[in-house]
Amino acid sequence: MNRREFAKLMGVSAVALSGIPLGVTRAVGQTKGGTLNTIIQPEPPILVTALNQQQPTLTLGGKIYESLLRYSPDLKPLPGLAQSWEVSQDGLTYTFKLFPGITFHDGKPLTADDVIFSMTKLLPETHARARGIYSRIEKADAPDPLTVVFKLKSTFAPFLTALDCTTGPIVPKHIYDGTEYRKNPANAQAIGSGPFKLKEWVKGSHVHLVRHEGYYRKDEPHLDEIIYRIIPDSASRAVALEQGKIQLTQWNDIEMFDVARLSKLPNFEMTTKGYEYFAPHQWLELNNRIKPMDDKRFRQAIAYALDLKSMAQRVYFGLPKVATGPVSSATRFYEKDVKRYDYSLDKAKALLDDMGLKPGAGGKRVTIKYLTPPYGEIYQRAAEFIRQSLGRVGIDLQIENTDVGGWAEKFSNWDYEMTGNLVYQFGDPALGVSRTYISSNIKKGILFSNTAGYSNPEVDRLFEEAATSTSEAKRQELYSQVQKILVEDVPVVWMFEQAYPTFIDKRLKNVTTTAIGVHESFSDVSFG
Repeated sequence: MNRREFAKLMGVSAVALSGIPLGVTRAVGQTKGGTLNTIIQPEPPILVTALNQQQPTLTLGGKIYESLLRYSPDLKPLPGLAQSWEVSQDGLTYTFKLFPGITFHDGKPLTADDVIFSMTKLLPETHARARGIYSRIEKADAPDPLTVVFKLKSTFAPFLTALDCTTGPIVPKHIYDGTEYRKNPANAQAIGSGPFKLKEWVKGSHVHLVRHEGYYRKDEPHLDEIIYRIIPDSASRAVALEQGKIQLTQWNDIEMFDVARLSKLPNFEMTTKGYEYFAPHQWLELNNRIKPMDDKRFRQAIAYALDLKSMAQRVYFGLPKVATGPVSSATRFYEKDVKRYDYSLDKAKALLDDMGLKPGAGGKRVTIKYLTPPYGEIYQRAAEFIRQSLGRVGIDLQIENTDVGGWAEKFSNWDYEMTGNLVYQFGDPALGVSRTYISSNIKKGILFSNTAGYSNPEVDRLFEEAATSTSEAKRQELYSQVQKILVEDVPVVWMFEQAYPTFIDKRLKNVTTTAIGVHESFSDVSFG
């Protein structure tokens, strides 16, 4: 795409963007203020992170909603809404002291009651990961408006690492209490306590955030506003970066095949830092409730039929690492000694033959519908690679496409046969891994829960015992056992430990300073 074509593309939104700055707008030498132009791709279905945990919602919502803690790149807790915290000697009681003067975007104060309501009522109902964590709270008290005390039913080793803004966003009790959370009219306003608040959302064009003047951290945020531009076409996103129309990209904004070329831009730096807490794990999600996916031989056959090393190079241009099971090698408690599914068409065919799925006309054994995740062109290319790979063993993959909202609705309501999924690990299997496989997390309508419908009582037991153990050695032993069982059962087909490029204008400071990188609040991001 040339300069004229891009100008035409940008001109399409001229009316919607009238008055919206296209670049950095601040005085020369000034370090505070200015407009950050970036991208959100695809357009999120909603901005309330308590109700939706898809990546675009979390990226944008991290500026609007905050939680008790933040985390350093090595996953050490840092102050968030809580300025300090204490843990009792028996590991059951957690006491948090909130910063004074915190207000929601509607001007109402944020107090301990909002924290308790969010973590014990709303989030366990709406948030797949939070349900498994915060349901462990036996009692929650507010001795005063700035103090929160949680007493757990039993020890839970990673509780202190489960309080970031993507896991525990605090919402206003005065708006949500007693309402039907997902139908609350305030959802369109996205009222949080973060450093930025929603000014306008022009669907298909942009989301405009402006400084929350009542923000509790002194002299923050530094930026005046952030404009998330919705640019569906990958070539247009690349040109926008090249021409300086935007100062930041994240996740899938830049297609993998463009990374090497754009890494040479003199005014930008490229980093894969800022994803440590997430450790994104990508897999094929198989609906274990329906035939032939209910037979582990079929799931194993799919694992053998995928040449993941080739896929990593041809589709993802060498950025990801091939996954070997449910736990990322970049996180704690990884077990390398598990069954391996090295590429083998012969083994895949033998398993299908053993099931009685003999080749018919044209070698076809069975037809499966594949719901393509709507997160950019890379997922379309991945779907085509998977279709061709499975076709070689007689599995006819029929590709279906939808938008972000449609994918989330169909997937979360189990109205799918096979799809792609990418799930965060959050530094501990008890936070980001177990939720995908434990029976208690099979709940219709909730994304990133046990949507595959896999159930194994021994897996449930091992995950629970590992989560409540206070011995690191014992936890490793238990998690090693559960990984070996899961890799044998293959409830999903693990593919990659993903790495993502973040392109940052060299004038921008403090973009990727925590373990959640671009999902962070950006309260201290500035133009240097």
